[in-house]
Amino acid sequence: MDLTKAEIIALLADEANEQNLFKKADEIRRKNVGDEVHLRGLIEFSNICRNNCLYCGIRKDNKHACRYRMEPEEVIRTARNAADMGFKTIVMQSGEDMYYNQERMCHIISEIKKFDVAVTLSIGERSYADYKAFREAGADRYLMRIETTDKELYHRLDPQMSWQHRYECLLMIKELGYELGSGIMVGLPGQTLESIANDLLFLQELEIDMAGIGPFIPHPDTPLSKEKGETLELALRTMAVMRIMLPDINIPATTAMESLHPDGRMAALRAGANVVMPNVTEGEYRRLYELYPGKAGADEIPAHSRSMLAQKILSLGRTIGTDYGSHIRK
Repeated sequence: MDLTKAEIIALLADEANEQNLFKKADEIRRKNVGDEVHLRGLIEFSNICRNNCLYCGIRKDNKHACRYRMEPEEVIRTARNAADMGFKTIVMQSGEDMYYNQERMCHIISEIKKFDVAVTLSIGERSYADYKAFREAGADRYLMRIETTDKELYHRLDPQMSWQHRYECLLMIKELGYELGSGIMVGLPGQTLESIANDLLFLQELEIDMAGIGPFIPHPDTPLSKEKGETLELALRTMAVMRIMLPDINIPATTAMESLHPDGRMAALRAGANVVMPNVTEGEYRRLYELYPGKAGADEIPAHSRSMLAQKILSLGRTIGTDYGSHIRK
């Protein structure tokens, strides 16, 4: 559905009627993508990053972060375990760690594809040659949030990075035939409702296949540690408006929402979301991949996380998807 910027802003600002907004988004979700909730197994394989984003707990200059990187065979073994648990999509996420060069990533991707799963990458900005090689090795999807379309805000919060370059990376990914995922952070210092409305219009124009909304949660070891953040309700309203604007895309109920409220992911599923990405990373790595504090499920074991989520999803009257959960345009 096409909405004007003024209409989007009005919906984002209307706290009193947000339950009606959530109900409408849920109806649109049911009509366009059905009642299946697709589970994606998330492997956080390195918390080393070359960037210095002011809001991120694994930023390069955070000297308190305990760094790790999984070796390729460890990533592959973790993916095999996730596939054995029934996951049909593996999401590989890391900081921008250049140890994982083209050769290593292609090896990991090609091996994981042997487990009959879709492969999603979330590893940031790379060259066209890298994106092409990863696609040829079998990668199906790529997630890279634009974070904000307010270029002044972007450059203030992501020093030494270029908004234009990030946008060009999204276009490269799309050109190469990946399912393209992007998204934004809601509640950033200096962000306005008009800015969020522009973000949603940008995602609609880009014709993305998946979009994630993450509420800003201040990390104590970052320059934004004293900022307010924690805007779960606004993030949910943003996600619901996105479902109205992009009826058939995949929208995850993000872990950050669960971190702000024990019912956060379920609230998102009731407001238009149809994807959940349980963490299948094992052991201490789960705790060390700390983009923000208080990450939900950091102390759980993967099988337990999946089981608990499945029970909650079924309690909503929804079903667990059994296929790859690809975006089918209507």
